[in-house]
Amino acid sequence: MAGDAGERIKQVIVVDASLGLPPGKLAAQAAHAAVIGFLSAPASLQRAWLQSGMAKIVLACDSAEALARIAAQAQARGLPAGLVRDAGRTVLEPGTATCVGVGPAEAAAIDEITGTLPLLR
Repeated sequence: MAGDAGERIKQVIVVDASLGLPPGKLAAQAAHAAVIGFLSAPASLQRAWLQSGMAKIVLACDSAEALARIAAQAQARGLPAGLVRDAGRTVLEPGTATCVGVGPAEAAAIDEITGTLPLLR
């Protein structure tokens, strides 16, 4: 039903596209961000998001600085968020910021931070 609270809850994963991650590495890093964001959310949002289909969108930014800025903005607004830093076991140096998960949370609140970013391609 349109306007249902579940339709207004989503999660966004923002990836540093400048890293040019191989597909498998990208998938693993995005999965880390999704789990971190989910575990950071209050139980009520977790339940609502799970019941509404777990909407998530993967967006791109162009630098580690942009990722850090997005994470800081989300946390300052009280949104569940987590910056992923790679362990350095494969293709990246240890500590490299790869992506940030924001939400699950109200879509409008996430859009205030990530609404101008392009979809990851």
